[in-house]
Amino acid sequence: MYHTINTNKYRQNPCQINMANKLTPRSTDYSKWYNEIVVQADLAENSAVRGCMIIKPYGYAIWEKMQAELDKMFKATGHENAYFPLFVPKSLFEAEEKNAEGFAKECAVVTHYRLKNDPNNKGKLIVDPEAKLEEELVVRPTSEAVIWNTYKSWIQSYRDLPILINQWANVVRWEMRTRLFLRTAEFLWQEGHTAHATKAEALIEAKQMNQVYSDFVQNYMAIPVIQGTKSESERFAGAEETYCIEALMQDGKALQAGTSHFLGQNFAKAFDVKYATSQGGLEYVWATSWGVSTRLIGALIMTHSDDHGLVLPPNLAPIQVVIIPIYKGDEQQAQIAEVAQRIKASLEGKNIRVKFDNRDKFKPGYKFNEYELKGVPLRIAIGPKDLEKGTLEIARRDTLSKQYVSQNDIVDHVTSQLEVIQIDLFEKAKNFREENIREVNDFESFQKIIKEKGGFISAHWDGTNETEEAIKKKTKATIRCIPLETKVEEGVCVFSGKPSKQRVLFAKSY
Repeated sequence: MYHTINTNKYRQNPCQINMANKLTPRSTDYSKWYNEIVVQADLAENSAVRGCMIIKPYGYAIWEKMQAELDKMFKATGHENAYFPLFVPKSLFEAEEKNAEGFAKECAVVTHYRLKNDPNNKGKLIVDPEAKLEEELVVRPTSEAVIWNTYKSWIQSYRDLPILINQWANVVRWEMRTRLFLRTAEFLWQEGHTAHATKAEALIEAKQMNQVYSDFVQNYMAIPVIQGTKSESERFAGAEETYCIEALMQDGKALQAGTSHFLGQNFAKAFDVKYATSQGGLEYVWATSWGVSTRLIGALIMTHSDDHGLVLPPNLAPIQVVIIPIYKGDEQQAQIAEVAQRIKASLEGKNIRVKFDNRDKFKPGYKFNEYELKGVPLRIAIGPKDLEKGTLEIARRDTLSKQYVSQNDIVDHVTSQLEVIQIDLFEKAKNFREENIREVNDFESFQKIIKEKGGFISAHWDGTNETEEAIKKKTKATIRCIPLETKVEEGVCVFSGKPSKQRVLFAKSY
């Protein structure tokens, strides 16, 4: 049995420090709110290295959950994990010209291999000028170059194909303006690199992995996404087609949640990777690459969280249920701990991730605020009156609502509530997105909506890079994707007035 209650029975008096109140409201400064959540929810912090972050245990636990689920999905589609070097010889990196040009300005480069004592400054070190590398090494911004140089020796005939490899790794892209999780000089990601005998096979692979990303982000992260392709100017450098999933954040900006690239034969030609066909001829191999990164944690924060702190979907929450005891004296503590441990074991028997916070150095009110800030989906409070009545107080993080539930019903109730929360978060985010997709037919309205409301703008585009660049220059909005599920319709470009056959989605973005 359970019923809704409106009182906050176990909270401390107003003099109790409320960590959540320290957050800047989203309506005041969204960027500041985001940064504060990352730090105060104990996800990550800035490091001594400019532009790089320290991912703290709680933040890394979320990434580990993402890793685990994605890894299962990759292996279910026939992929294997491997690892390739962090360093790429410059000659290899520049072999595929478009790829090299696209990443050149973001590359960190190793030029020397040794330090030595500074003769003019005791206790200090200098770069040894005699230890200059014969060839500079690029710290990988992406791994196509070193991997395709490797594939050259792996692939001889059609019998060696397909090659379906994924790598979990770190990469470096020397960003000037950084933000934790969203844009850092070093970040964690996975990158898939596959080789195929035919164009058709490679295209199927690229589309399949984009669908895998869509399934993961929607089913685990509870974030609705739009699948599409990128415009030529927004494509991955060296790709013939880039498939993507785009999400909309609470502030009306879009975020690219994942990309999958059809690379054609560009890298095979750059590294001379050919295979002997079953008919005895020689053909260049077809390629794909695809990846998601720790920026997904940023997407998670900005999709679901509120002014009280982080809100996590149950499928990814490191802690799905936290149990907090309320007691006076050792006797009550022992009695409540016994019940709490029993409930914990029952929930864990259903593969629910549970934490019993029995720390005696912090008051219950402090703990309530702590786990509210950290976004734990469900909180169970157990006090002496609950022991008498055989009840528990259960609070939902997403709605901040509370109920009393019979101890006998706790497993079924928690199980169903976690499922409900997961669905509710997705539907809430989906409704928000749908309310913020607007069809626009003239550039004056385009500019007004982008400036005042944000969100996705569905508008006709003439297909030229010049028009896309002009719109970006005037509004800071870019083509986020050309939706896969879009109707072909005759129209005129919102900017140039030239003919157009379909609408695309514009937005400001992260």
